[in-house]
Amino acid sequence: MEPRILILDGNQRASLAAVRSLGSRGLNVTVGESSLTSLAGASKFAGKHMLYPNPYEYPREFFETIKEYVAEQGISFLLPITEATSYVILQYRDELPEHVTLPFPDSGAVEQLANKNELFKLAPKLDIPVPKTTFCENALEGVAALSKTTSFPVVLKPYKSRILAEGAIESTQVIIANSRSDAESALTSHSYFNYPFTVQEYIEGAGQGVFALFDHGKPICFFAHRRLREKPPGGGVSVLSESVAVNERLKQSAEQLLRHAKWHGVAMVEFRVANDGTGYLMEVNPRFWGSLQLAIDSGVDFPWLLYLISTGQDIPGIHWRHRRVRWLLGDLDRLYLVLKSPVSDYSLGAKFIEIMRFLRPNRRNRHEVNRVNDLRPFWFELKQYLRALRN
Repeated sequence: MEPRILILDGNQRASLAAVRSLGSRGLNVTVGESSLTSLAGASKFAGKHMLYPNPYEYPREFFETIKEYVAEQGISFLLPITEATSYVILQYRDELPEHVTLPFPDSGAVEQLANKNELFKLAPKLDIPVPKTTFCENALEGVAALSKTTSFPVVLKPYKSRILAEGAIESTQVIIANSRSDAESALTSHSYFNYPFTVQEYIEGAGQGVFALFDHGKPICFFAHRRLREKPPGGGVSVLSESVAVNERLKQSAEQLLRHAKWHGVAMVEFRVANDGTGYLMEVNPRFWGSLQLAIDSGVDFPWLLYLISTGQDIPGIHWRHRRVRWLLGDLDRLYLVLKSPVSDYSLGAKFIEIMRFLRPNRRNRHEVNRVNDLRPFWFELKQYLRALRN
């Protein structure tokens, strides 16, 4: 029987990268999204496009639609891309038809690492550095913890970035509070602090990630990149990035953690590297990341490798190479933010330099979305972009 693949979250750039990876190898790929059309669905490598209810507002209805579609269409490989769809699918995974492969470890392993409260209890037992941490079950415990805190800023970190509760998904946000009053205000202003969270010391340094693929506790490959430009400019989504050699100390920590959990599938292990070189564990996400196309272009084709290990096939040799990838419209957004910034942040000279950097051709850069052999996703993205500007 021909394998049939369903990739969810079609408006994500990582979904587009996965569709291109698997569809270009002749596999039958369907794209799902909560809109009638999508970025990944516009690709020539996508065979069909399916519509499902918004998983944030209707998680159970979303799952029922996926379950029915999987059974009717004979889907053999189901790949959620975002945390929202992943957590809903994992919540009800036992109800999926038996013939469906879901490339995740068992739910206990996911909870152990994706739940930040559990993660920060486990990591010190494995001698993996974490910031000084106070565990809180709710906002009242947080206020009590803050009354004993003398050093600021502190980081208020919900136990998950997406919380599935009471028939909906609630998005959370990590908050850096510069004072006790700021922290207490945040605790009383956001309902997600009624769920478990941590109060952590703030680590001065730079964020670094290790991207990994594991096969039932066995490491298959690792990858790392460096952000050259971000949106917003002060730190955020990568709009220009390059592949780099994996930091061995961070790789060692990530591998130890994922081996312990007998991890299966992909994982994004985030660290903050302090000025003394110590890599403090920040979080583990059981999903693909935004700059997935960079890894594929660099010779580490995570979607294809994930499919191979999930279907019991042999893994080819993996040899990474240096590449740079640019998300053009994201980079344009970044330039706009720079240009409208006050001169205290960017002088007129600095703004002129940023314009020249944006316009200067660079043959080393590959474009993430707009590709000559598959241009329709870029036209789709451009139309959406222009429509948003008009509104």
